[in-house]
Amino acid sequence: MNKSMLEQLSPENCQVIFIDHQPQMAFGVQSIDRQTLKNNTVGLAKAAKVFGIPTTITTVETESFSGHTYPELLDVFPDAPLLERTSMNSWDDQKVRDALAKNNRKKIIVSGLWTEVCNITFSFGAMLEGDYEIYMVADASGGTSKEAHDYAMQRMIQAGVIPVTWQQVLLEWQRDWAKRDTYDAVMDIVREHSGAYGMGVDYAYTMVHKAPERTQSKHPVLEPVPAK
Repeated sequence: MNKSMLEQLSPENCQVIFIDHQPQMAFGVQSIDRQTLKNNTVGLAKAAKVFGIPTTITTVETESFSGHTYPELLDVFPDAPLLERTSMNSWDDQKVRDALAKNNRKKIIVSGLWTEVCNITFSFGAMLEGDYEIYMVADASGGTSKEAHDYAMQRMIQAGVIPVTWQQVLLEWQRDWAKRDTYDAVMDIVREHSGAYGMGVDYAYTMVHKAPERTQSKHPVLEPVPAK
């Protein structure tokens, strides 16, 4: 095994690429609930922004087929260029290769649609021709069926791609809760995007540590009336 694959992901050693998070591509996803997919993708994007991870966004046939990238994703990186392509394989496009090379980081975290087409072809090209390490975010990617996603993941793993999940990446970047400069921002992402974990954080903040509720609304509390 290449020992560099044993290195933990850090804000200094990796970059992220989002591939084809567009409505028409999402319509075809059957391997994961599509709202969950968007939640996980945006959570990963917010994490990348908090830790200053170089991020590339690439799109395919926006006007003629795929539609515009999730607005929630674009709002995380409002000034990022969208690298438009015709090829299903992002690695085929020179703009994409140049953007990745400019970041000078060999670990690439990939979130994209579809797993069995755009993700796998990009990964194999980047590994074969660019000597990159690929970390595939399984729950921020989707395929046209569970089988399509799962077998694509298996094929990539056999070739040396490392499977990860978006929250795993977030916490690996944080690594140590003593890192206070990112602690609060990470907790904000967790509370908004991490489901039961986030609910638990809200509970601990308000009920244990007596922090104010996260809501901005002001609801009057009507005291209980005992049953007669």
